[in-house]
Amino acid sequence: MKLSIATTVLAAVFGSASAADCPDATVDLYLDSDLKVRDGPNPCEGTKPAPGAGFDNFPCGDIYTMVNDVIEMKDAPQAGSNVTVGYKGDLNSTQTPLTTAYYLNGLCPVNVHWHLGAEHYSVGEFDETGSGPSDIHERRRLAGKVRQGFQCSHYDANDPKFTTPYEWKHCDSSMEVGQTYEVHWPHSAFGACGTPDQFQYPFYDGVFCHIATRYNVEKQLSHQIGVQGQIFTIVNDESYYYPDMIKGMIVDGDYGQDIAAYTGSTTGTTRNNTMCSAYSPITWQVDRKCHLISASAFDKMCEDMKAQRDDMSDDLYAHGARELVNSTYAGDNQADYVAPP
Repeated sequence: MKLSIATTVLAAVFGSASAADCPDATVDLYLDSDLKVRDGPNPCEGTKPAPGAGFDNFPCGDIYTMVNDVIEMKDAPQAGSNVTVGYKGDLNSTQTPLTTAYYLNGLCPVNVHWHLGAEHYSVGEFDETGSGPSDIHERRRLAGKVRQGFQCSHYDANDPKFTTPYEWKHCDSSMEVGQTYEVHWPHSAFGACGTPDQFQYPFYDGVFCHIATRYNVEKQLSHQIGVQGQIFTIVNDESYYYPDMIKGMIVDGDYGQDIAAYTGSTTGTTRNNTMCSAYSPITWQVDRKCHLISASAFDKMCEDMKAQRDDMSDDLYAHGARELVNSTYAGDNQADYVAPP
């Protein structure tokens, strides 16, 4: 939003000069911008695989089949998994996760969205001992709303930064101070990287945008598609502000320093331990620590999402969390991420 103010008014307000000393002009101030990338054709629109194209959810039991009296495993490990150091699932995945930065491997972020609570599990960070606003479980159950995942352990009902409401200007008003959210940044080697069409909704359009011409048959799929995951508790405290959350995982101090890498799948509440995702195997890089983030940082991310060429308005709220993947369907290849030098 542009606000034009006469320089004579500014002089009177700030007392820097008399009105007579100021030229007859105006100053344009931009507040909570509603500017948006100019319209244009979207090469990614509709590239999400259609139903029946081989990516529909399937019974998790189909991962294991009996062939000539021998159990064979389908290489379709699931997410979100336990990312605690030392954890390994039971599923033997033949593909390996990327353990170095996505940008070093030609992948770019193509979307950002988040889930209510953590879909992943990290002992002592986001697990069954976590807490948040005291009445949210009951309120959400009675309202029939999305499933909540694990919570972090930062919440303190006696600390105002966890309880002081925030006036959301861009994110959905259902967002809560004191609550835990897991943010996902899907990355792809097939995205419209470096163009106005890079960020897409649904994220599948961004992931599959140029797969027809850029898929590398000599590379594992898990080295061409990946997701960053980072878990936050929102606080009303500007000392935890970061301005560029749309761009990817925050790496600063202990943010983004202890990262688990493994192969998994897409998540969300249409999948569980009965119905699995066929979008697998892809790399997951997940921060094992839970961090504080200011509500204003989240709101800035939502503002940036609204400014993209593609309409990302359906990702401005928290999606439901998939239940923790049973070890039977979790990959056995968790490794530590290697940070760039």
